[in-house]
Amino acid sequence: MARRRQRARRDAEFPRFVVLTGLSGSGKSHAIRALEDLGYFCVDNLPVTLLADLAGKTLVPSTEIERAAVVVDVREGSLLSQFPRVYRGLKRTPGLRPVLVFLEATDSVLIRRFSETRRPHPLAGAGSVVDGIREERKRLAPLRKLADEWLDTSDMTVHELREAFLAVSRGRLGQRKPVVTLLSFGFKHGVPADADLVFDVRFLPNPHFVGGLRKKTGLDRPVVRFLDDSPETGEFLEKTTDLLQFLLPRYLREGKSYVTIAVGCTGGRHRSVAVAEALRERLDDLDAVRLRVRHRDIAHE
Repeated sequence: MARRRQRARRDAEFPRFVVLTGLSGSGKSHAIRALEDLGYFCVDNLPVTLLADLAGKTLVPSTEIERAAVVVDVREGSLLSQFPRVYRGLKRTPGLRPVLVFLEATDSVLIRRFSETRRPHPLAGAGSVVDGIREERKRLAPLRKLADEWLDTSDMTVHELREAFLAVSRGRLGQRKPVVTLLSFGFKHGVPADADLVFDVRFLPNPHFVGGLRKKTGLDRPVVRFLDDSPETGEFLEKTTDLLQFLLPRYLREGKSYVTIAVGCTGGRHRSVAVAEALRERLDDLDAVRLRVRHRDIAHE
């Protein structure tokens, strides 16, 4: 009797059946290992036609498989087209409570990850990694529409991914705060490919041409004071803060879990850095998001 009550408490807390899907390079292997550590019976690349069989085993009182998690992705080939029908059937199964989690990342992050690991993209063929990513997004679009939760891993460490799946296992992924990144950069080094919004601050006075400021950065007080002396700096910050306070809640309401706001100047060392830091201070009271600041080109001379 006590054992049955203990299992009932666990079942109330954890989803019984989790399906992981998403883009290659988005972290599915790390995610499935995190769920395995949390006590899930895990299967990577289980054929779609066997999903119902495995899910059904978690409903048998005497089975040792109390909770299960599987990865379904483009390796399924032609079987992938059957997934929507199969998953809708799982959703109708009494007592199962399946959860479909879709992992994704920006194109630039996925390209970097494939470059770092030197792995070929499964759909690249004779083309480029970019071609493979585009084709994969197209094939996985029906699964993304079905997903119960979406997780953008673009700016997540392995430890943060594990934390996110601890939230999944307790049904709280939806409570995880979206990440808003303020990214300073230099236009001469290229515009960030993953930027959702780009602000050009090259109209502000340039500390690069002021004696004693050239070798400093926007993190140094003399540079900040120099920019603050210009009325245009304060006016820009005021108007941009108002715009972001209007936009960000609406972006997040649409399901975006990751927003990058890029601020650019010529070299990415003075004006853009100082403005990104100032915006962070002004947006710090947005409790619904996690604010981060990155200075991409601050080390360039």
